[in-house]
Amino acid sequence: MSWFKRQTEGIKTSRNEQIDVPEGQWIKCPGCNDPLNARELDGNLLVCPKCDYHFKMTSTDYFELLFDNSKFRLHDADLISVDPLEFTDRKTYTSRLDATRAKTGLSDAARAATGNIGGHKTSVASMDFGFIGGSMGSVVGEIVTRAIRRACKNKTPLIVIAQSGGARMMEGALSLMQMAKTSANLTKLSELGLPFIVILTNPTTGGVTASFAMLGDVHIAEPGALIGFAGPRVIREMMGQDLPDGFQKAEFVMEHGFVDMIVERRELRSRIVDILNLLLEESPAK
Repeated sequence: MSWFKRQTEGIKTSRNEQIDVPEGQWIKCPGCNDPLNARELDGNLLVCPKCDYHFKMTSTDYFELLFDNSKFRLHDADLISVDPLEFTDRKTYTSRLDATRAKTGLSDAARAATGNIGGHKTSVASMDFGFIGGSMGSVVGEIVTRAIRRACKNKTPLIVIAQSGGARMMEGALSLMQMAKTSANLTKLSELGLPFIVILTNPTTGGVTASFAMLGDVHIAEPGALIGFAGPRVIREMMGQDLPDGFQKAEFVMEHGFVDMIVERRELRSRIVDILNLLLEESPAK
């Protein structure tokens, strides 16, 4: 037996009193669980105005943030992954690539660009987590490698924005080879005395962390970014014990000496310009 009985059916609201909220207008913040207006969030560089949680940004967002007047030249946009192993799990690797390209508009999980940052000509490579978790396959390794070589050829600094779940299992050993490939080319950059700045965003894990992401002259992390090789869940299960609070977060990693500084996204460009001014002897390009 029910305690209450509805006297009339439904709740009637006149059309004039209804408020239409467009789909995607509000976003729940994973940091504070508060609803955020999507337009306000975009205007704040995808940083929660209430708790400073840093949402993921795309490579295009980072390029527009870092380059002077948001002007840059894209490179290697025609490179696409193939399926050398004919890999299949829940679906074929080929169909997964096609679907992800259609959804994201990207050719793969990394893009490269050149332009001026604080007047300094700079080569930049940025990863995109939205493309199969920012995983590093042959194309990602090639794009990062070409960005390194471009910096060497033009005698410019290099910036890499890391955002990855690790090596791409669908390409097997070919993806693991990118760790050695990128690292070897960074040796040439170092021999030329050219600055290499790494921006560690959430998350930076796996083979990316085990290669170029930890070989910078300066390592900058965004607040709260997950940084490590294996994820905390895997480590917890392997060790059979609880992990310290904040384990593998940017603040924990910096405390243990693997990160030089933590910089909020709203201050990222100005901090990088300061670093380039300090590391480069020549005056900025006019």
